[in-house]
Amino acid sequence: MSKKLSPCIDICKYKNNSHCIGCSMTKLQKKISKKIKKRDEKLAFLDLVIAQQKLLGGYEKWEEAFKKKKIYISLS
Repeated sequence: MSKKLSPCIDICKYKNNSHCIGCSMTKLQKKISKKIKKRDEKLAFLDLVIAQQKLLGGYEKWEEAFKKKKIYISLS
């Protein structure tokens, strides 16, 4: 499985209570995401990050940046 399902949008700056201002992941979550190999597990992790973004707020532009990386996968 390629890394294409990573929620990371290559900003990697941590401010919001140790959450990345780009994707909302913590450093631990980023480390975990790199170890996930199975597609269904990557999709589940992506769902978790999207839910986290909604809960934390301020990540409205993430989806647009994610799509620009040409790696967007419809989760519906």
